[in-house]
Amino acid sequence: NGEVIKIFMRDRAEEYGTVQVWSNDPVRGELVLSAKEEHLYVSSTIKVTYIPVQTCNDYKDCQSCMKSRDPYCGWCVTEGKCKRKSACSRAEEKNHWLWSFSNECVSIVGVDPEFLSIEEDHPKVLFTTNLFPDVSDDDKVLCKFGDDKAQLEPDAYNNTHVSCLPPRSAKIPPTTGSEDYVLVPVELFLQTPSHSIMVTSANYTFYNCSAAMSLFENTPCISCVGSKWKCQWNQKDHRCVQPTSSDQNSIQAEENCPQFFNTTPLTPLSVDHESRINFEGKNLGLYEGKSFIVGNKDMKFRAPLETEGNTYYFTTEKFSLSSSESVPLLFYIEEGESKNKIDSVLNVTLYNCSYGRNDCSKCLAANTEYQCVWCDVAGHQVCVFTESCKTKKYDDCPTPTITKITPNSGPLGGGIFVTISGYNLGRKADDIENITIANIPCEFERKLYSVSDRIVCKTGNANAPTTGGARVTINPEKTGFSDVMFEYREPVVDGIQPNKGICDGGTNITISGTNLNTASMDDVSVSLGGVNCSIIHFGDEIICVTGKMNDSLKEGGYSFKMQYGNSIIETDIKFTYKPSPVIRSINPNGSFASGGRNITVTGEGFSAVSHSFMEVHTIPTSRRRRKKRSLTSVVKTAAVRTDGDSTVIFSSPTIAHNPDESIVSVYVIMDGFSDIIPSSEEGNAYYFKYHPDPVFESYNESNIQGNSVISVKGSGLSSAMTSEEAEVYVGDKRCSKQTLTDTSLFCELSVQDIEALSSTKDTPLFKVKFGNRIWVLGKVMFASPVPLNVILPLIIIPMVAIIFIAVICYRRKSQQAEREYEKIKSQLEGLEESVRDRCKKEFTDLMIEMEDQTNDVNEAGIPFLNYKTYTDRVFFLPSKDGENDVMITGKIDIPESRRQAVENALNQFSNLLNSKLFLTNFIHTLEGQKEFSAREKVYFASLLTVALHGKLEYYTDIMRTLFLELMEQYVAKNPKLMLRRSETVVERMLANWMSICLYSFLKDSAGEPLYRLFKAIKHQVEKGPVDAVQKKAKYTLNDTGLLGDDVEYSTLTVNVFIQGDGAEVTPVKVLNCDTVSQVKEKIIDQVYRNVPFSQRPKSETVALEWRPGSTGQILSDLDLTSITEGRSKRLNTLKHYNVQDGTTLVLTKAVLTQQQEDHQQDIYSERNALLEDDSKTWHLVRPADEVDESKSKRGSLKEKERTKAITEIYLTRLLSVKGTLQKFVDDFFQSVLSSNQVVPPAVKYFFDFLDEQAEKHGIIDEDTIHIWKTNSLPLRFWVNILKNPHFIFDVHVHEVVDASLSVIAQTFMDACTRTEHKLSRDSPSNKLLYAKEISAYKKMVEDYYRGIRQMVQVSDQDMNTHLAEVSRAHTESLNTLVSLYQLYQYASKYYDAIINALEGDPASQKMQLAFRLQQIAAAVEDKVTDL
Repeated sequence: NGEVIKIFMRDRAEEYGTVQVWSNDPVRGELVLSAKEEHLYVSSTIKVTYIPVQTCNDYKDCQSCMKSRDPYCGWCVTEGKCKRKSACSRAEEKNHWLWSFSNECVSIVGVDPEFLSIEEDHPKVLFTTNLFPDVSDDDKVLCKFGDDKAQLEPDAYNNTHVSCLPPRSAKIPPTTGSEDYVLVPVELFLQTPSHSIMVTSANYTFYNCSAAMSLFENTPCISCVGSKWKCQWNQKDHRCVQPTSSDQNSIQAEENCPQFFNTTPLTPLSVDHESRINFEGKNLGLYEGKSFIVGNKDMKFRAPLETEGNTYYFTTEKFSLSSSESVPLLFYIEEGESKNKIDSVLNVTLYNCSYGRNDCSKCLAANTEYQCVWCDVAGHQVCVFTESCKTKKYDDCPTPTITKITPNSGPLGGGIFVTISGYNLGRKADDIENITIANIPCEFERKLYSVSDRIVCKTGNANAPTTGGARVTINPEKTGFSDVMFEYREPVVDGIQPNKGICDGGTNITISGTNLNTASMDDVSVSLGGVNCSIIHFGDEIICVTGKMNDSLKEGGYSFKMQYGNSIIETDIKFTYKPSPVIRSINPNGSFASGGRNITVTGEGFSAVSHSFMEVHTIPTSRRRRKKRSLTSVVKTAAVRTDGDSTVIFSSPTIAHNPDESIVSVYVIMDGFSDIIPSSEEGNAYYFKYHPDPVFESYNESNIQGNSVISVKGSGLSSAMTSEEAEVYVGDKRCSKQTLTDTSLFCELSVQDIEALSSTKDTPLFKVKFGNRIWVLGKVMFASPVPLNVILPLIIIPMVAIIFIAVICYRRKSQQAEREYEKIKSQLEGLEESVRDRCKKEFTDLMIEMEDQTNDVNEAGIPFLNYKTYTDRVFFLPSKDGENDVMITGKIDIPESRRQAVENALNQFSNLLNSKLFLTNFIHTLEGQKEFSAREKVYFASLLTVALHGKLEYYTDIMRTLFLELMEQYVAKNPKLMLRRSETVVERMLANWMSICLYSFLKDSAGEPLYRLFKAIKHQVEKGPVDAVQKKAKYTLNDTGLLGDDVEYSTLTVNVFIQGDGAEVTPVKVLNCDTVSQVKEKIIDQVYRNVPFSQRPKSETVALEWRPGSTGQILSDLDLTSITEGRSKRLNTLKHYNVQDGTTLVLTKAVLTQQQEDHQQDIYSERNALLEDDSKTWHLVRPADEVDESKSKRGSLKEKERTKAITEIYLTRLLSVKGTLQKFVDDFFQSVLSSNQVVPPAVKYFFDFLDEQAEKHGIIDEDTIHIWKTNSLPLRFWVNILKNPHFIFDVHVHEVVDASLSVIAQTFMDACTRTEHKLSRDSPSNKLLYAKEISAYKKMVEDYYRGIRQMVQVSDQDMNTHLAEVSRAHTESLNTLVSLYQLYQYASKYYDAIINALEGDPASQKMQLAFRLQQIAAAVEDKVTDL
């Protein structure tokens, strides 16, 4: 079945998993391990693949890792991952790697004290653990209660014991609902020098005595002292207090509680009678002289409590009870003045005699405690409480009354159950003394008896047919007779049809005869040779379905038998079992999803089949198309006809789902025989496959041109259809001949049909019918017929005139052409020679570059940014303050004297943000302000992301809520525009959410190919000249950044000595046309290639010294030797200083000698003086205005045109660079757009969310869903990272490199759109550059989206677990407090609008959200308010 089974071989073989390699193809037995034994090669008859021997990384927590029982896997405690032992860094240390077969994770097994009060601060809590990993001197143990993380003291850890300081009472969450305690998560962390990881967790209990008194509403004191927390009751203050209290007013035992108890009478209360209830009280000394009120909430009853000596009592009223027979009544008692409840255990039962007792027998059969009597009230007899009956009471019930007998007939042999219905049929089963039906005894069935209204008995044997009523005698000697009759009769069978069927059963047999509807269906059975035939219809004719023939029986004729109760009907009728059908072939072997194609099944044994069906089961693999109630869709069609014993024809059923996105199973069902049809030809004698419906080009906006042959275009047209089966119509005329290919459909019309269609007033429609589906493709326009005597003059006369004029013009122009030819030939030869030389040079450069490229890129490592720097750059670097943004610097301007107060207020603000109601109101209010710009929305969303980073599950919930609101807006207008821009807070929240969730994916998967692409572009750009002023390069992908002049240059290798770093000399490749600053940058890149950019010296902080002789010379971009041409100064290059290949240069860092310092100061002074001059600077290409001016003086117009034409030749360099970088571009696209590799769970989760919402809103346009996904991931995240590698890497992106990255980013964007780009000679070079590859990239995107849709879904629980891990790992490093302060600035700026919105919302009013914000504002801004 395409599976590979995993077995662990030790003392016994143990299966621990399976891998589904293919859905239909069997796996061959030859399994081969790879050289490193990390993969297993698996083959079928036609293909080979490989699978990993272990998938430890799939198990995200220790429990699932242990449950996997995978011998390769174990839980790496210090990394928090399921891994192989060899991959766990500290596996050899004790308890750092737990094998899955140990089936035990690190856990907390004991705690002291067991629980603490929520209302007081406490000392440390001691946790006892098992399997805690060994801790080295460099490690620390941390613990965390909820969101409060505290580092333990050095002696707080001792092997298996960890001592933690619990949070202060103010930080413990309050109890909720009917609970008197709250469970706070406790996590134990192991902090190593490199990271911190959660080792184990548990819940710790904090109790609340104040809540304990409310557990039982009517007994606050008993509820308090009876709690497991041993709370005490302070009766003076009427509250539940901590067990440490020694107040004399405190009560510690239930028996000492003031309470009312011992109700009398103990009998139930009737609803229609007022009763006095007496009871006692104790421990009421504190309430002496007080008045009390007794009541019940459900009955809305309140009455004063009376006293009589030592007895308390109250009188009930008449209650209403119509929904049940009885209910318990719990009475509360409260002290009249204070309204405090005193413990009350006054419980009585309230009942209603008349409920469900509509006759005498049922009334007198009621529980004697209820004292119900059958009473005459106002001329009607009813069941009431005895004291409520003021008239006649009946102690005896009337004679039984029989109203119905079911069934009303039975066989002479008896043995069937008959139900006698009526009323007053006895109070209990013992009352039934005798039953007869038609004067024949009927045996009473005690277990089926129902008081008063139903008696069931089994009929006896009758000697002859007879008819009579039922008679029932009950004690004492009361007999009831029925008016309805029961008939004893004998059924007779005349015949069956058909009299044969297949061994598999399933044949419907119709039985005909007389009195067949005797008794009921449950009393009748049918058998064929001992095989049961299940009855499906019972009446004048009986229909039953044959069962499968027993293995002990053989094909042939078997006797037919029926049984009614004890009567057996045997006949001479025989039923013949035939062999099971055999299917030999199916033709045609495919159908479109819309169905309706005639499918011929051939074989043998079909003539014995009574009903044949083709049944199709579809299970969508796409989550978006799954139905919530049933995943499997089943459709079937009956056979169109059966021809003899060997042929049956079906019409293929219509299936609702795309077969490419579903598991489709096709069955041929013949009575009880069922055969699943294979879906592929491989190794099968026959098969059948469903194909997606074809797609035709629409001609609704343009007419189809009508000729004798009409053609339309499409795709997949012939995958499940032939030209003979297709029906094509033009108007009401069917094509006389039609030809069908996979992409085209040709319709040929007769001359008569064309004439008829041309003469009609209405434009005919072009319609195509494939099976059940009809496509109306558009209108067909036929040209109106024109008479031949009109056509000939209109054609011949103009042709003669044109020929005559052409001859004259030709003779006149030919002479002029000869003169121009020689001139153009000369120009072309010069141009051809120029092109030839340039192409040869470019080709040589390309070959050299391709040879060196890979080695150069592989030299350096990958300098990933840490999580905080990454989020700072993604979230806040694009802000208006850039690197100086307060979120990046982490500095907020708060006076030190107020810092603690502000921080406390901001923590309260954080709690307020954790209220979903407040946060959604906050966001909606801000977005409703006209002054709240798009830039502010982006910045606000980023602040919110940091502030809520500790609770990413909650952040995701808020994002989903806002996103659903956004979707409602766009679905109502234009859904394709959703997510196109970041115009709302939630759109930026989504971008940030993707950035957070994909950080690990960047580091583990996509980061390496992206870094290689960046380094390859940088390397390629720097191999050729780069104009330092115009920012243009010889080698680039961007035509606007292409250096348009042929600059002469040569490559130099200079030996660089770093002053102060020893005697080591580093060879560095530079160009003689490089400026001094460019040389410095290349030297720093080479010397510090393994050092992140942020830790390298900057080019402006170092000096470059050349020592050609005894004295050194400081090189500079501008100095007194700089050359001035026209109005511009040229930047100094190595060629300017005449630096030669092999020259030694000295790079001087901060430390300089006094002489060097003075010299350098002079150089800087010179440079500053030069820069203060009004003159411009240039490097490789002079300013355009000066060049044009020069040309106007020296060159002719023809020379300018020739120069411009030759400039276009440099565009071939774009192709050169593209070819060099192609592999790196492909590798990056593959890493990002391949669903066969690791797909981040966030991508699957959010894409499924979009699919679900599309289905919910009835959006079936795939283009719309494609746009949503593209806007949410590729364009919102990947393009941003691709254009800004410094967001994830510690690198510097030069403007020229950025220009090439922009071209690749644009290609990435084009690949993610479904719009076809029409290219022409006028299209931008950037578009033309990747025109060939764009179709392959588009298919890659489509496959990526399709692959994600078919993956196993990521549940909310799995996603929340992943988000919690991210929160736990990184929140501590972020500037959370700064983000809260910045968010508060928005709350302050729009304070009035926010307060008004909260006060106008009833739910917010209930939670006092406006009041809480006012308190926070007062604390932050140090204002005295009326609060």
